[in-house]
Amino acid sequence: MKKISIVVPCFNEEENVVPMANAIREEFHKNLSSYEYEIIFIDNDSKDRTRELIRELCENDKGIKGIFNAKNFGQFNSPYYGMLQSTGDATVLMAADFQDPVEMIPKYVEAWEEGYKIAIGIKKSSQENKIMYHLRSLYYKTIKKLSEVEQIEHFTGFGLYDRAFINVMRNLDDPVPFLRGIVAELGFRRKEIPYEQPQRRAGTTSNNLYRLYDAAMLSITAYTKVGLRLATFAGVILSGISMIIAIIYLILKLVYWDRFPAGMAPILIGMLFLGSIQIFFIGLIGEYILTINQRVMKRPLVVEEERLNFDE
Repeated sequence: MKKISIVVPCFNEEENVVPMANAIREEFHKNLSSYEYEIIFIDNDSKDRTRELIRELCENDKGIKGIFNAKNFGQFNSPYYGMLQSTGDATVLMAADFQDPVEMIPKYVEAWEEGYKIAIGIKKSSQENKIMYHLRSLYYKTIKKLSEVEQIEHFTGFGLYDRAFINVMRNLDDPVPFLRGIVAELGFRRKEIPYEQPQRRAGTTSNNLYRLYDAAMLSITAYTKVGLRLATFAGVILSGISMIIAIIYLILKLVYWDRFPAGMAPILIGMLFLGSIQIFFIGLIGEYILTINQRVMKRPLVVEEERLNFDE
């Protein structure tokens, strides 16, 4: 009997973990009865009752496993690490808040049985805030144009991955993994299945502006050169313009020395403009350096505090 692993990352999901476990088991009972399931909840240092509930689930069902992180290791490392701990013939990654529909699992398995090594969900519409959805669309289109690597629009990581691809992930040794980029760059033949993203079932999302910015900058610094190239081009163009203006200004002053006042306004405006451009690109270069630093330090993806129902 083939085994399907379901990896569910958690952070403060006390209202969702038990209904999620029940929904997955019900889906296997109704539509995937010929498969064995393995449900892995990986908790990213929740501060509510999430761990207590996961522990109860593990006590009552040996097919459910738990990993408790020693601290919060971020929105990318924890799901990635959970996938590496899966033992199934295929692994499904999905969120705990029901925004990744459980009904999609049989569709992924069907595509997998057809021969696809990867089957992923593509959000064609969403019940989330319309403004946020359109901002995400703009972000995906921008990254797609800037990146030299193929980028997948409206793909969050939700999907099924064959054991062969999981082994590729294990061999990457990437301390700052970005699954969406890895699937696009190194993935096998894949099937993209559209779905509508429902609203969050319960609780409050942990995503905020900083987390969204973190995701955007990781994709930019990992898969584009445009930031550094833009800094170089802007520096050359702006220095050339500044030199031309300075020469014109000098000529005018020499020709009309008694009628052409030097004035402080042009000098201040020019200094502030060039200074702001420099600060912007210094910050952008700093983002690239930060990503390089994280990769060079080779810190572990996750440090575990405890694991449940895993064979020693």
